[in-house]
Amino acid sequence: MDHASPAPQSEHRVTRMAKMGDYFALTKPGIIGGNTISVMGGYFLAARGDFDLLLFMSAVVGLALVIASGCAFNNVIDRDIDAVMSRTRTRALVQGRITPFAALCFATLLGIVGFTVLALGTNGLTVALAGFGYAIYVGAYSLYMKRHSEFGTLVGSLSGAIPPVVGYCAVTNQLDAGALTLLLIFCLWQMPHSYAIAIFRMDDYRAASIPVLPVVRGIASARRYILGYIVAFIAASLALALAGYAGIGYLIVALVMGSYWLYQAVQGYHGSDEVRWARRVFGVSILAITALSVAMSLDASLLSLPPLLNRWL
Repeated sequence: MDHASPAPQSEHRVTRMAKMGDYFALTKPGIIGGNTISVMGGYFLAARGDFDLLLFMSAVVGLALVIASGCAFNNVIDRDIDAVMSRTRTRALVQGRITPFAALCFATLLGIVGFTVLALGTNGLTVALAGFGYAIYVGAYSLYMKRHSEFGTLVGSLSGAIPPVVGYCAVTNQLDAGALTLLLIFCLWQMPHSYAIAIFRMDDYRAASIPVLPVVRGIASARRYILGYIVAFIAASLALALAGYAGIGYLIVALVMGSYWLYQAVQGYHGSDEVRWARRVFGVSILAITALSVAMSLDASLLSLPPLLNRWL
């Protein structure tokens, strides 16, 4: 009896699983996961306990697919950059395990399905916001700003701030002060988060000639910008509660996490190792924005603070 046939089948199965893993990696699942949490935060902030499963799933799944599409397109655009960066040189497109054409087809399919889900399950404003973020990330940021300007991070922050606004507007169908405050919070968060990454991955950015601010202006300048953006982030995150959109629990979380992030940023002026300091600032940034998103989800259905800001306006 011939026992040799199962081996090729097993090898084929392993190869197929590896190929599926490569396609999955094209979508940058870590980015999708983080943005999904922020979408949920925006949704529950607006819903205030009034849960609509179909609307919720349409917003979350639809935007996840749109983000996956944008990330796949970004991988195609950045394959020359990825080839010279130590962190990314083993990616499937760089190594030739996936062709650019196949990746483009995959990205296009994800985008079509994602926007269709949003269109069928949410509203026109939500689709328009998702389209705006998509155009900024794939077009303005990936195709041009990232490679040519230190302000690419600022432009890219707009796309990174869209997910919670999508979750919020899927419920409200209006771009009100709450939505705009969310946009501001997440834009401000993106800046020190991204600058911290650029500091501890400075060699990669220099090798790829990416003009991020720490490379262009130096770490001392980036340190000041990080500190300033964190202060602005704290003010914006507190404003969400002071305007009556979130409750006391959220306010406490925003104050504690913002203060802790600011404390870590100040440590950069005390002679600490720059790379280790930047990694701590980056790590706390993830913790802070996740805590804020969770606090929005859990706290929004509770009693909100009186709109204190209205007394000052």
